[in-house]
Amino acid sequence: MRPTKKIHKNFFALIYLNSIVPISTEVKSFLAEHVRGVQFSKGDMVYREGDTCTKLYLIKKGLVRGYFLSSGKDVTTWISTDNEIFTSITGFFTNQPAKENIQCLEDTDCLYLEAEDLEYGMRTFSEFGELYRKLMVEYYIHAENRAFMARIPNALKRWNYFMETNKLELINRIPNKYLSSLLAMRPETLSRIIKEHAESIEKKGKG
Repeated sequence: MRPTKKIHKNFFALIYLNSIVPISTEVKSFLAEHVRGVQFSKGDMVYREGDTCTKLYLIKKGLVRGYFLSSGKDVTTWISTDNEIFTSITGFFTNQPAKENIQCLEDTDCLYLEAEDLEYGMRTFSEFGELYRKLMVEYYIHAENRAFMARIPNALKRWNYFMETNKLELINRIPNKYLSSLLAMRPETLSRIIKEHAESIEKKGKG
């Protein structure tokens, strides 16, 4: 894990957030002062179960997964990628020990805001609350999609739903063992489905 330069030397966060909600000069100055950058290497653990999580992350470029261990089995529960936010829900929002592990599946470049700075921003700037609300809506839409997908009883239908709600490039970026875990199927089942539907995958990619 390597800290990077202050955000005023990298305008990614300001451009990204301003595209969601127009933000004032005061909010831009606040973000420039309090948003920080960090780079993780592939395989790095952002948090482990039991850690205290105080940061809300935005992925500039990379791939991150959440998982837990059950009877020695590694179970992937979510995967986030470029231009998406992530955190430990239990840790960040309730200040309790994290219930899951968070691991980088690629070299990952992130920005983050500390919980106390987020709370201050919401108390101080009116548009900050609207920005936060829209980010959380997007965050929970992803969570709802995952919850819905997990309840689909048929493996092929889970695959189809994943294809409908995610970027096609993730198929090649996510290792098979983690994607199959996310989709609650055996790796060989996922490999067979991908092989059998290679033509439709190619068409979606061209579309």
